Amino acid sequence: MIFSTKQIFLEHQATLIAAQINEAFDELTFEEVEWIETIVSQLEIAGGTNIVVINSARDVLYDPWQRATLDGFPMELIDQALDGYDVFFSLFFDGIFSSTAIVPFFSRGVPIGAVYFHEEDANQGSLLLEMQDTIRNISVIVASFSIVLVSLISLSVMRRVGSIMNAVKTVREGEYTYMIAMSGRDELAVLGDEFNSLTDRLRETDEMRRRFVADASHELRTPLAAIRLLADSILQNQDIDKETVQEFIGDIGTEAERLTRMTGELMSLTKLDSDAPFQLTRVDMKESVEGTLRMLRPLAHSRGISLAYEASEGCFILATDDSAHQIIFNLTENAIKYNQPDGSVFVRLSISDNKQVVFEVKDRGMGVPEEDLPHIFDRFYRVDKARSREAGGSGLGLAIVRDTVRRLGGKVEARKRVQGGMVFTVTFKLIAEAE
Repeated sequence: MIFSTKQIFLEHQATLIAAQINEAFDELTFEEVEWIETIVSQLEIAGGTNIVVINSARDVLYDPWQRATLDGFPMELIDQALDGYDVFFSLFFDGIFSSTAIVPFFSRGVPIGAVYFHEEDANQGSLLLEMQDTIRNISVIVASFSIVLVSLISLSVMRRVGSIMNAVKTVREGEYTYMIAMSGRDELAVLGDEFNSLTDRLRETDEMRRRFVADASHELRTPLAAIRLLADSILQNQDIDKETVQEFIGDIGTEAERLTRMTGELMSLTKLDSDAPFQLTRVDMKESVEGTLRMLRPLAHSRGISLAYEASEGCFILATDDSAHQIIFNLTENAIKYNQPDGSVFVRLSISDNKQVVFEVKDRGMGVPEEDLPHIFDRFYRVDKARSREAGGSGLGLAIVRDTVRRLGGKVEARKRVQGGMVFTVTFKLIAEAE
């Protein structure tokens, strides 16, 4: 802004002098020096510290400093002016604005000389220096404040990151109850909340693992203790009769079968927990239902339970033959085992209006109390422990059903029937025959 103002002012002053000379002379010589002095003095040029008038022969005709030659003048710029061009340049050095304007004047369109107008302005220079000092001081203050602010923010961030790292180390050592108290709404606070959620999941998983190990140990210990007791009874009693020995051996076989069944179920759960990929294929649920119910009819007949089913065509799902069989078998076997004498079990396979394959097992058994319904799919959970063991249950069948259904992308639900008994419903996405 200052340079532009200087250019406008100096060019205007130099042009004013050149215009007066244009009107007075056709050619400049040393004879017109007095006239030039009179013209310049009458114009009362303000602000000019040095005005020089030269002719086309580069003779100095007017110079208050009384320099006879142009030594030290910018000759290249003076030559440009004598060629008919306006020239301006300005410098800021050592706190002073040094500005120069060189304007030609003409006679009949031919340049006959030039006006050299030079000004040195210390006031504007000092003003600019003060502005620079002010800007520098403000910059230093802003930079210092920014450094302090960034340092404080960095320390705060590092402290919070350090808290998260300490929490990670603590949880890695097995302290799953450790929580981070992270205030704020920024990304680190969100990270702290996610860490706490993860810790909750780890704690729940650890508790489930401990409970599973304890329950599995307890369930396996019961038949093992029975086998050992029966075997010791046979070995220690020398006078035991043959019929009692056969009865004890039969009981040992029953407990061994229970152990085998429980071990198989534990292996199934372990496989489900490992997230091993299933080799899924298109399975016809109607065929699986019919084949599984044929296997269970002798068990139903031995307990006096009527077993009926109704199955629709085209109920295809994405699963494996073994997984479909296990779901149908476990739910139907439970309905038979925990039924009333002379009870009934009804199995229905259908396709819903929203293109879902629906598998239902209804029984008229003893049912499940409302407070136990949310837990019946938990591992080793039994509503009636005494009756469950009497029926040969391990408390793992429904857990296997739930985990298998989830792995296949389905959904399983349980509810009480109004007229008594239970209804288990499993839904899967329908797969078209052409797929």
